Amino acid sequence: MLGTIIRKEIHNSVVSFRFVVVFSLLLVLVPATVFILTNDYVKKVDEFSSRRQGIEDYLKTYAHFNRLGGVVEPSPPPLPATALVRGISSDINLEDFEDDPLPVMFPLLDLVFVVAILLSLAALIFSYDAVSGEKEDGTLKLMLANGLPRHRILLGKIFGGTLTLFLPFLVSMILGLIVILVNPRINWTGANWGALGLVLLGVAVYVFFFETLGVLISSRHHSSSASIMTSLCVWVLLVLVVPNLSPYLASLLSPAPSRIKVSREISRLTGVERDNLGRQLQTEKMRELVKRFPVLAAPISDAEAKTRAEKDPAFREALEARTREVQAVWQEANRIQGEKAQVLSTELERKEAAQTRLARRVSMISPLADFTYWATDLTSTGLRNIAHFSDLSDRWGRAYTEYSRSKIAALQKKDPAVDWWNTAVDVSDMPRFEYKEESLAARFRSALGPLAVLLVLSICIFGAAYLSFIRADPR
Repeated sequence: MLGTIIRKEIHNSVVSFRFVVVFSLLLVLVPATVFILTNDYVKKVDEFSSRRQGIEDYLKTYAHFNRLGGVVEPSPPPLPATALVRGISSDINLEDFEDDPLPVMFPLLDLVFVVAILLSLAALIFSYDAVSGEKEDGTLKLMLANGLPRHRILLGKIFGGTLTLFLPFLVSMILGLIVILVNPRINWTGANWGALGLVLLGVAVYVFFFETLGVLISSRHHSSSASIMTSLCVWVLLVLVVPNLSPYLASLLSPAPSRIKVSREISRLTGVERDNLGRQLQTEKMRELVKRFPVLAAPISDAEAKTRAEKDPAFREALEARTREVQAVWQEANRIQGEKAQVLSTELERKEAAQTRLARRVSMISPLADFTYWATDLTSTGLRNIAHFSDLSDRWGRAYTEYSRSKIAALQKKDPAVDWWNTAVDVSDMPRFEYKEESLAARFRSALGPLAVLLVLSICIFGAAYLSFIRADPR
């Protein structure tokens, strides 16, 4: 009996004009979007490789430790999953206007956009008259008069409508995947395919939610025209208003200081104020050193100092003492000012993290936000990957700091007369940053929260639809 009702719903939808329109849109939009994103990915891979090679060429000639940190700063590589899910783009900034402004002004579509916007709207268009239309035609009374249980009618309409929309989407996805498979520059691993399978699971739940929502709204109305207007209002609220309003609501409830102001204050503390403190401490320390080593009182060039140090052991000892003390002075200045800057930075990070958590929780009222978090976390294109990349960068930063300190210490021991902070050195043994994508299992565990919320929302909407349909007047 249930199968008959499902087949009836599928048949009625397939022969309708709205099915033809939605199916045609999917057949064109999904493969075209994948084609554009695959070419965008290949372009980014080439640019990333070119940047890395440029950095390596730079290090062979201009590797000064005083400027090296900014040159070798880690950057995330393009990921193969971006051929489907663009996620959070790290390259959207004003400099893009010098190349091609259109991707900045009109962001590229991706799988998440197609599902979150098109499929949700299509699900409501398919289901807005699922019950109200039957009431208007008088067929609902006939079905109930023939002894059909209401719960089976409800299940048949919901599952029939979900399958009617999900299966055409799968067909369009297969065409999109063919585009990926025939591109020799895109190499998907088993983890990529596994993530795609889990994303499709989220798609099914997402479509089920909006199909059920449409049936719920339809069962509360006696006319299809009123039902579709209510459906569109609810869609705008859930898909457009709630996700976009959540950051502003979070900023009001959990305010954070301006990042620009904090950045300027940190720059002042670690720049001008640090230099003033360093020069003050160095002047004080040099007075003490001159008392111990009078030979340091007279100014002397680096070349003369190097020549004299080779001949005069006492002068060499004085030169080494000066180098050690100057280095210690600036380390102390960096430590003092760094602690002040760290306090500001830590407080900013704490408040921003609290604000982001609140905004995320508020936005999860929307099924669009839940599906977006689910899809982007699984494909390493969302907030989870930003945190993962930050963790990898911090680890590399500690390794680089230890390397630079030990390298400079060894060079100063070898030749204390040279300012090794501003002299090109061989850094072929320097640790290079290598990005490693988080495991699929870890991504799946982190994304379970949004999926669980989406499932709970779907169950609640289904319960409301069941109660509403059971009590609905078939006339």
